[in-house]
Amino acid sequence: MITVPIADDSIRLGQFLKLANLAESGANARELLEDGAVTVNGEPEARRGRQLRRGDEVTLDLPTGAVRVVVG
Repeated sequence: MITVPIADDSIRLGQFLKLANLAESGANARELLEDGAVTVNGEPEARRGRQLRRGDEVTLDLPTGAVRVVVG
């Protein structure tokens, strides 16, 4: 599991996906969310604007396997 540090107390999910290099762009992040490939703390998430806080766990289901990243 990888921890990706953030500068503020919170970050939007779409921004975090780009920061963690899980999405190439905002459009790509939206596609991943619409496809149901993203979970936050074990719950499916489709909102790009969802606020994440330190300690939240984001999982991205890829064809090559799941990638788990923690908000640091």
